[in-house]
Amino acid sequence: MLGRLAARPAEAPFAFLVTPNADHLIRLAREPGLAPLYAGAAMRLLDSRVVARLARLLGLPAPAVVPGSDLTAALFERVIRPEDPVAILGGSIGTAAALAARFGLRRLAHHDPPMGFDRDPAALEAAIGFLEANPARFTFLAVGSPRQEVVARALVERGRARGIGLCIGASLLFLTGAERRAPLPVQRAGLEWAWRLAQDPRRLARRYLVDDPAILGLLWREARQRRGT
Repeated sequence: MLGRLAARPAEAPFAFLVTPNADHLIRLAREPGLAPLYAGAAMRLLDSRVVARLARLLGLPAPAVVPGSDLTAALFERVIRPEDPVAILGGSIGTAAALAARFGLRRLAHHDPPMGFDRDPAALEAAIGFLEANPARFTFLAVGSPRQEVVARALVERGRARGIGLCIGASLLFLTGAERRAPLPVQRAGLEWAWRLAQDPRRLARRYLVDDPAILGLLWREARQRRGT
């Protein structure tokens, strides 16, 4: 995957990559109208070891897990050069500055849209227009799902942007040290969700303890449908 991204020309028509996790899949099941946001992606990577393991336990095929945070880190560490144009949508000025300082980025464009920008036509247009006016080899969409996918799909449909867009959520916060990521053993055990919950229980308790367990029911139903029972 890293090789495919590295080989894609910076001037190629805009395409985007999504990294769905349990939260995304549950939202898709509840809001089928969001399906085109994912269907329109050039690349779809599973970002959940928990989903992959549950799927295999139920006899469902599961692709290899490629966490968006791992992919983002690998791109900055092994592919992106200081002279490459990079654009970021979302995150604070401090996060963008820390990223530029760490990797010596000389052509970094950053725009942080206001909260709820996806429901404000003018703010949404400003975000999309900013990315069109700042063509980049790599564009990192860090405004949360499904807002980042909405922006990415709009860029594809309008046909003015170039490069590759990555819908990567909070990945830049981990990369700059603004948030601490779970240790590798915790990640490999499929317990990164528990680590994040412990770090920010007020914001994440509902997602991880109330909403996300519904993924088991979704996978169970899919398994039954595949077996014809």
